[in-house]
Amino acid sequence: MKKALLLTVFVAAYIGQAAAQANYTKTPKGALYTILKAGGGAKIKQGEVITFQFTQKNDRDSLLGSSYQMGKPAMVQVQPSRSVSDLMEVFTVLSVNDSARVRIPTDSIFAGREDGRPPFLPKGSYLNFTIKVEKTQSLDEAMAERNAAMEKEKTERAAMAEKLRGEEKATLARYIADNQLTPQTTTSGLKYIITTPSAGRKPVNGDTLLVNYAGRTMDGKLFDSSIEEVAKAGGLQQPGRNYEPIKVVVGDGQVIRGWDEGLLLVNEGAKAKFIIPSALAYGERGAGADIKPYSPLVFDVEVVKVIPGVRKKAVAKTGVKRAPAKKATGKRAATKRKVTKK
Repeated sequence: MKKALLLTVFVAAYIGQAAAQANYTKTPKGALYTILKAGGGAKIKQGEVITFQFTQKNDRDSLLGSSYQMGKPAMVQVQPSRSVSDLMEVFTVLSVNDSARVRIPTDSIFAGREDGRPPFLPKGSYLNFTIKVEKTQSLDEAMAERNAAMEKEKTERAAMAEKLRGEEKATLARYIADNQLTPQTTTSGLKYIITTPSAGRKPVNGDTLLVNYAGRTMDGKLFDSSIEEVAKAGGLQQPGRNYEPIKVVVGDGQVIRGWDEGLLLVNEGAKAKFIIPSALAYGERGAGADIKPYSPLVFDVEVVKVIPGVRKKAVAKTGVKRAPAKKATGKRAATKRKVTKK
């Protein structure tokens, strides 16, 4: 009795599927399609560029992809079909404003490469598309529209960058006024104050410096420090960090430009405050959650020691190139990343 019931269910399901398939037209390569809503326009021609919305599902109605999820319609130039899955056979029977359902047999897609078949597309199943054609254009029209959109986006990005640079300039001025600072300014825009002078050795490019520092955003948030007391007072969590001065070969591009320039102005044993515009720090990219794009930064630094760049002098005499410095790794790399280049 149970076997008979199962057989009846199977036959009913097969008949239902066959009836459903009867409403579809089959293309030469084996795709099945049915027009859900006819737009009534001229058929799409090869060479035209079509703009269309789509959803892609498996037989269990699981969504595999969607232009609606992507936030914009798909575009493709209609060309001779190379495989059943490229939908080119179906596009040429549609017109603007047509909606269609298309079924692609997965056995055709994975023929000869069954090892690439995912479990959600088993043998005998179909890949199911719902398509709505929104627009057709010539290739020249599509390219002109694309170029215009790119130019518009470029203009909008430039306008936004200009706005953010203006806001940055105002933020810097407000910070200096609110803190009653009188910094010196270099030609690059770096602002600095020697807070604790020293008669110690002044570094030159190629010297190795041992530097203690604390880095803050304009609103005073501490995002990095080599000094344990400062880190704890600022609520900065840096688990596993060895709190000690970091080594910097000044002028070697190991650190942000504001540091490379500013450290040359600080004698051994001296302390300084650097107010670094974003152009000399992380610019339009920013750096993580704390340092937003176009963010000026404040660093309190102390040059603990200047080690003369003996190796650099030797290179100048012999012409032998130095091996590149090894990159910091692990947790140490994470702490250094805030002041080093991105």
